[in-house]
Amino acid sequence: MDFNDSDTIPGPRAEDHLPHTVQAAAKIVIVGGFGVGKTTMVGSVSEIRPLTTEETMTQAGVGIDDNYGSESKTATTVAMDFGRIRITDQIVLYLFGTPGQERFWFLWDGLFEGALGAVVLVDTRRLEVSYEVMGRLEERGVPFVVAVNTFPDGPRYPLEDLRVALDLPPELPIVECDVRRRASSRDVLTTLVTFLQNLHLTGSLS
Repeated sequence: MDFNDSDTIPGPRAEDHLPHTVQAAAKIVIVGGFGVGKTTMVGSVSEIRPLTTEETMTQAGVGIDDNYGSESKTATTVAMDFGRIRITDQIVLYLFGTPGQERFWFLWDGLFEGALGAVVLVDTRRLEVSYEVMGRLEERGVPFVVAVNTFPDGPRYPLEDLRVALDLPPELPIVECDVRRRASSRDVLTTLVTFLQNLHLTGSLS
């Protein structure tokens, strides 16, 4: 999904300095397979100019990187994306987008360090990639929600069918989104924050 198709506004969209009302901050990671829309999500929702580490794709990735459904991509994240958003006047989220190509997954453990939660972006054209992504989060004990990015050419399935296909427990949120749209991306993050708050209240989150 091309970053240029998003609702991103050039330049900063808010003051770089946080207002005095902010009382809590959390590190959130955006994870998923190659080309699922992680960079686009961070860029569309960030209140500050997002930091990206995209590099032009070369022949070196041919036969190594699975670009099914993303054949038009000309750049890829090689380290991380970074953005920031205030969910409320009191809560700010620092967003870290992970690289999607499997040969860069060794960087994930460092990005997971200190993360309060995660968003797993899913592409219905390549559901199988999601299993290892979620497995890595579970191994690290990072709570997550699943967001199904609705690509125009991707098949659409009822969310409960996807829940079964992905073997998700009934209490784990799964939502549809369009990461090009700021409001949609923000809704996903709000869902994650609510989920984390509920886990804390029930004692499931230390």
